[in-house]
Amino acid sequence: MYRIAIIEDDVKIAQLLKVKLEQYSYDVLVAENFRDIYEEIEAAKPHLILLDINLPYFDGYYWCRQIRKASNAPIIFISAREGEMDQVMALENGGDDYITKPVQLELLVAKVKVHLRRVFGEYALQSGGEQDVQHAANEQETVKLEISGLVLWLNRNELHYGQRQVDLTRNELLLLENLMRHHGEVVGRDLLLEALWDDVQFVDDNTLTVNMTRLRKKLAELGLPHAVETIRGQGYKLKLEES
Repeated sequence: MYRIAIIEDDVKIAQLLKVKLEQYSYDVLVAENFRDIYEEIEAAKPHLILLDINLPYFDGYYWCRQIRKASNAPIIFISAREGEMDQVMALENGGDDYITKPVQLELLVAKVKVHLRRVFGEYALQSGGEQDVQHAANEQETVKLEISGLVLWLNRNELHYGQRQVDLTRNELLLLENLMRHHGEVVGRDLLLEALWDDVQFVDDNTLTVNMTRLRKKLAELGLPHAVETIRGQGYKLKLEES
């Protein structure tokens, strides 16, 4: 059974979401300690998170960044804010999707299914059992990509090179995964945007540039400052010497 965490300070909305998701046999946790949401999430280890922006003490953007340090679970923002910049900030801070209030419940359920399927695969989504979900997660845990000593562990958010290691955000991991799978080839900006976000209509082109800059900094920490080459007017290319 998939575990979904709801981080929403409006009790009525949180309960409405909880009841709806439980109708689809999800195990639902509603956050209660808004002073330390990270602690609750770390203990619950949800497979997906629904996150409001306007929260007591710290906003949803802050908590999204904190959660991303330890979890690669999909995060769907749910907010009454309808501005384009709010949606851009949600994505740039580690979110995977954005739904505006009032929430269309059937749309929410559909998006939940899509993101769970992307992370755990069709097999786990159809079976739905706890053992099957854990099996799918373990399968992904063992998958890695390796080129010339650069090792990317999928679903661990870890990148290794020699004796050095850095942790990646979800967006950094997805960008590097696509570049490694097309090593030596130019990967177009549109393809990279689509790899990061299902719906790119609200994503500014600068958002990709920001995420790529962050990825390059992580590679530089490993001693690979020039691993990603910008191909003007086309996209990016990963350049590593084959071992």
